[in-house]
Amino acid sequence: MSDVALQSGLHRERMARLRALFIYIAKRVLGSAGVLLVGTLVVFFTMKAAPGDPALSALGEQASPDAIAAFRAAHGLDAPVHVQYLAWLTQMLQGNFGQSLALASGVPVATLLLTKLPATVFIGLYALTIAIVISLVLGTIAALQRGRAADTVATSIAVFGISMPDFWLSYVLIFGLALNLGLFPTFGYVSPADDFLRALHFGFLPAFAIAAPMAAVFARTLRAVLIDVMNKPYVTTAKSFGLRGQFIFVHFVLRNALVPYLTVIGLQIRYILGGVVVVERIFGIPGIGSLMVDGAFARDFPVLQACTVTFLFIVLVVNMITDLICAALDPRRSS
Repeated sequence: MSDVALQSGLHRERMARLRALFIYIAKRVLGSAGVLLVGTLVVFFTMKAAPGDPALSALGEQASPDAIAAFRAAHGLDAPVHVQYLAWLTQMLQGNFGQSLALASGVPVATLLLTKLPATVFIGLYALTIAIVISLVLGTIAALQRGRAADTVATSIAVFGISMPDFWLSYVLIFGLALNLGLFPTFGYVSPADDFLRALHFGFLPAFAIAAPMAAVFARTLRAVLIDVMNKPYVTTAKSFGLRGQFIFVHFVLRNALVPYLTVIGLQIRYILGGVVVVERIFGIPGIGSLMVDGAFARDFPVLQACTVTFLFIVLVVNMITDLICAALDPRRSS
């Protein structure tokens, strides 16, 4: 075969892979958009079915019927439910989540979200980093020392981590590491933009409370996948060629184990956000989780809807990024 024909064949193969990747990305984007649309329906009509009247929450129980009627008319609460949904969806697609009704009356909800989002993103990324580091260490040790004491210890730690609810672990960490030992603050938040090291110090306990159960799930998944890959024929073949154990583990075992490992991480992102709602409240972190709880107590439906949709959007984006990374590691996923 001539060089020209070989280069032409390679070019066609690259173009075919790019087309397959483009179609895969387009399908994932359309699928995520459909899930987001269904999510907005569920969120909106669930809020409408919830007990409580935003007008009474904003004006008080002693408000006159005329004042309540005027409030409902001013905020479109007297329109049919489907009309309210379409108006809310149209505004949301334009980046307008409406105005807070009771929590911060008259303040745009988008402003509240932008103010609270950095704290939630920081704690979430901090927790995810801790979970990944712990799981990589425990999962690798357990797989390489399968059946030995180290495997038993690592597996036991993982089982214990899975059994610990984040809210319970939060109070245990506060009592043990903050109140008794004084190693960490019990309450408060420091922005990483102001002081990164102090932000890491203040954010460690809430991040660890969220990370511990996830790290246990990640570690058990990684252990199982590594053991499965180490028994594959191509690993045995690589050993027969006399390649070093470290080289085989990094290039043949760990690389192929990363695809299911990253998939589990993407699926667990929703648990990070669920933990954030509780943990932020316990540690006094001014994030979206705390805003969501405050909005629930105040019956501020626009705030609640915006927070829920934001969480759903984050989950979908992270899952899409995870799928793209897995497709880059294993091109067969996009073919």
